[in-house]
Amino acid sequence: MLTRSLHTLLILLALTSGTWAAVVEETDIDIKTREIAKTLRCTVCQTESVWESAAPLAQQMRDAIRERVAQGQSAEEIRAYFHSRYGDYILMQPTAQGLNWLIWGGPFALLVLGGFFLYRALNRWVTQSPAPAPEAPAPVDDRSRDRLDRELHRTAPP
Repeated sequence: MLTRSLHTLLILLALTSGTWAAVVEETDIDIKTREIAKTLRCTVCQTESVWESAAPLAQQMRDAIRERVAQGQSAEEIRAYFHSRYGDYILMQPTAQGLNWLIWGGPFALLVLGGFFLYRALNRWVTQSPAPAPEAPAPVDDRSRDRLDRELHRTAPP
């Protein structure tokens, strides 16, 4: 029984040993390539960075980044190269200059403007609507008064 269990364990270990992940050593070039590729947008996928995309064009762009890093170009020079080819769209985080200021500051300006108009509308609404005058309760007729007295005396403790 024990030998059968050991044989089964050895077979399972032999079958699963190929599925264990190998440790990959990253070089400085790989690290710089990854950091730069994360800042550039894939032109095919449009919502993913070049690093995340599985498109063939993204692979070519990663290879181009790796070559330029190996040649000693800085991250800014590589981004400028892709920017000159593809324009502002290639940058995952566009620069805040020119009309891009509208993209960066527009939501905050709209939030402040909306808050201002909401404040004014609420302020006008509160000051213009007078408080309702308290109404006097309707007089109770004799029949209702007698019924109330009977009900109260029925439930009252002796």
